[in-house]
Amino acid sequence: MSNISFQYPYLLLLLLLIPLMILFHRFYNKKKATTIVYSDISQFSTARKTFKLRIRQLPDYLRMIAVALLIIAIARPQLNMSKDEKSIEGIDIVLALDVSTSMLAEDFKPNRLESAKEVAKKFIENRKSDNIGIVVFAGEAYTKCPSTIDHKVLLDLLASTESGQIDDGTAIGDGLATAINRVKDTKTKSKVIILITDGVNNMGAIDPVTAASIAKEYNIRIYTIGIGRKGHAPYPYYTPFGKQYQNVEVKIDEELLNEVAQTTGGKYFRSTKNSSLEEIFEEIDKMEKTKIDVSLYKHTKDVGASFILVALIILVLELILRKTYLRTNP
Repeated sequence: MSNISFQYPYLLLLLLLIPLMILFHRFYNKKKATTIVYSDISQFSTARKTFKLRIRQLPDYLRMIAVALLIIAIARPQLNMSKDEKSIEGIDIVLALDVSTSMLAEDFKPNRLESAKEVAKKFIENRKSDNIGIVVFAGEAYTKCPSTIDHKVLLDLLASTESGQIDDGTAIGDGLATAINRVKDTKTKSKVIILITDGVNNMGAIDPVTAASIAKEYNIRIYTIGIGRKGHAPYPYYTPFGKQYQNVEVKIDEELLNEVAQTTGGKYFRSTKNSSLEEIFEEIDKMEKTKIDVSLYKHTKDVGASFILVALIILVLELILRKTYLRTNP
């Protein structure tokens, strides 16, 4: 539920000036008022107060309201959303994405990595109630984004993922181990790792099959995807004459990826085009879902400027009334 908070609440004590202004207006100003002495005022006893007479003190009260609004403004009022804790249906998912330089091959357009990111983005957008994290790996592995329900942050970090940010190579086992660490201790019944790679395990300290056995112990299901067309793929390299291409052989250890997936009760897919990942979406959708307790927060918005604007409008109105309709002669 939205509410107002103040960055400097102690400044609200200045609102005590308003009652003082009212007292000053009621008593001190009356003493200073110019009086006219009549010998007999009985002729005025039946006279009705005009509308102008009834609102003659309106400018003074408008000024008090404007002062009160300015005091509220300097206390920095902020509109915010309170912490919203709720339970939603979902599963824990970690995307383990290969970012080795071979993912720059252009048998996918614009290249394998960008295609994988685009499909992963659509996947995240379709899984609104899931905790999702991202692990990237090449010659080493690290967590790009811990599991979160805040998919905006997740998508921003996914978009910033590039090849060449870590040592080159393909450490599939390390990528899996890092992903396992992100979900092994969660309380959800369904935990999934989606591994996307285009190569053969050639680096890292952990064997992929060993990592798969660990995942099985934690009831984590692994889906593996070998991305890349069969045969050869155009790989870009740069020369003094500009961007050139060389056809390189596509080597994917499908036997290993299939073994990793089957060890955990998952499946292996060979992706030769972006639409191949739709099969994985359908498979995950069939999995049992469980409740996740999440806390959602909203950024605060400073609304002090609105109070200042209203105060200025009121002050202008007060000035206009004093100089025109409610003008008094001393």
